[in-house]
Amino acid sequence: MTAPIRVLVCDDQMLIRTGLTTIIDAQPDLEVVGECGDGQAAADLGRRLRPDVVVMDVRMPVLDGIEATRLLAGAGVPHPVKVLVVTTFNLDEYVYEALRAGASGFLLKDAPPSQLLHGIRTVASGAALLAPEVTRQLVGMYAARIRPAEETSNDTPLTPRELEVLRLIADGLSNKEIAGTLLISQETVKTFVSRILSKLALRDRVQAVVYAYRHGLVT
Repeated sequence: MTAPIRVLVCDDQMLIRTGLTTIIDAQPDLEVVGECGDGQAAADLGRRLRPDVVVMDVRMPVLDGIEATRLLAGAGVPHPVKVLVVTTFNLDEYVYEALRAGASGFLLKDAPPSQLLHGIRTVASGAALLAPEVTRQLVGMYAARIRPAEETSNDTPLTPRELEVLRLIADGLSNKEIAGTLLISQETVKTFVSRILSKLALRDRVQAVVYAYRHGLVT
């Protein structure tokens, strides 16, 4: 029998935290291994418990969820923990900052329980949870900030075809949409995506989008 996905729930509102814990623990393949109500405790527990996924609120005392995410999954963290940010705030600065901090996914608190459970399983599997339409809106709002001030470089280890796929990912296309655009199978797209992430040492599609904008591969 496969071990359950271990989840840490972090939210400063006890009622919401209890609700999330109840929903998650009711699933046979999920297990809540801890819960907390502030960002510092989230960072400390995340390091100690090493859960498969941290469900992280944004607005919390002591440390906010963005900084806690950065401590658990940000650049330079030797053994990052996967973080799923769940917040009441929609596509605004919180989303951008959470993804830059290393979050693997983003959900709104008013999403149905099925989406939360799907999000946890998706992030635990190593995939990113950011719907294509969210990606499109996100990069549309923050592309100028994603791109660094210094001169960008087009030097890349990717093949022309891989670059083409990366640009389509950055445009917010799903694997199915990329397959239709390039007239290839979805399995082939998955292979390309895996190669891109491996060659560029990226964790997921979200990081691939940021990479593409940072390096001037898309505008």
